[in-house]
Amino acid sequence: MIFQYLKYFLFHAIGLAALCAILMGGHYVTAGLLIILIAYMLGDAVCGDDTSTPTFKHPAILTVQLWAALPLLSLIVFSAVWSVCSGDPLGFGALISHLTGYDVIAAREGSQWYHSILTFIVTGLMIGMVGTITAHELTHRTWDPISMLVGRWLLSFSFDTIFSIEHVYGHHRYVSTINDPATAPRGRNVYFHIIASTIKGNVSAWALEKERLGKHGKGPFSLSNGVIRGHLMSLVLVVVAFLMGGLEACLFFIACGLWGKSLLEIVNYMEHYGMVRNPDVAVQPRHSWNTNKRISSWAMFNLTRHSHHHADGNVPYQDLRPYSDAPMMVNGYLTTIIVALIPPLWHHLMTPKVLAWDRKYASKEELELAKSANERSGIPAFMNAVNDPLYPVN
Repeated sequence: MIFQYLKYFLFHAIGLAALCAILMGGHYVTAGLLIILIAYMLGDAVCGDDTSTPTFKHPAILTVQLWAALPLLSLIVFSAVWSVCSGDPLGFGALISHLTGYDVIAAREGSQWYHSILTFIVTGLMIGMVGTITAHELTHRTWDPISMLVGRWLLSFSFDTIFSIEHVYGHHRYVSTINDPATAPRGRNVYFHIIASTIKGNVSAWALEKERLGKHGKGPFSLSNGVIRGHLMSLVLVVVAFLMGGLEACLFFIACGLWGKSLLEIVNYMEHYGMVRNPDVAVQPRHSWNTNKRISSWAMFNLTRHSHHHADGNVPYQDLRPYSDAPMMVNGYLTTIIVALIPPLWHHLMTPKVLAWDRKYASKEELELAKSANERSGIPAFMNAVNDPLYPVN
């Protein structure tokens, strides 16, 4: 059915809605942000789960669809940076006004300071959703140079090209263990995790590249190092923003990119929070929090089916299975992101779910790890649980 292909274009529709809101300025930015939030959160709440597993006879359509994220995100970010410029770089505003009949320059001049804050929020969301989510899928396709190139440029908007190294070769190997920077231990605050995972992720990526280059007799300080090349890609975008509107535009782009990067780390926090794994056991579906919410699945290329993705990272997004018996998140992705940003609410909802994970999914060895994690958590409910007969006696 053609709908099985079209449903994934919901992602592009949301991106185009954000683009229109940014260009129209003023209260349209407010409306655009509300539409995005409602589309994801209310959509997931009322539309239920998608557990379908259709067969796609033309997967190339779905790959080109992923590649289309790069021009879309480039236009969104260019428009956002343009919105804080005093001039009209490349005559962009005049061109849009001529093509649409809507005076975007006048709309920009009539916008208030707080509209720039809302534009920053929308743009960061799009860098995370249009950029990082798509790049996550593309950079797993290590056999496809076009997908890798598109994916790394998408990641450059959030200063996170190292994701294509650390995530694929580090996170997928060490997920749900203490050796994984992206796995949040029990009791950790999401805001601390954003910083800790970012720093440790960069350190891990550098170590992985240094090891890879060493096998070929090369040192780490060269353009052969993917970490260095990736950060130079991000630097190009910073320079473009500066040329467009000086320091103000440059700082605005950097802020949007860092917000987009933070979204990735919040998602990492959600996807594996509190889980433990015996490092000697292969990663299984039970080692990731899953969700099958319909709108999140369609608009995020089945990132929601995270349990299957970690069980086999080479499976294309359209072929991921729902694994309805896997451990489930609080709700869809955007709803869970907002819950994670409110630590008391997060711990109130997730502590019982993590303890239930111990009872239902943990192996004997993992129960030992879970007990130690509970003791270190600083969360009373976890610490009190160590006396449960479920956990082995030291």
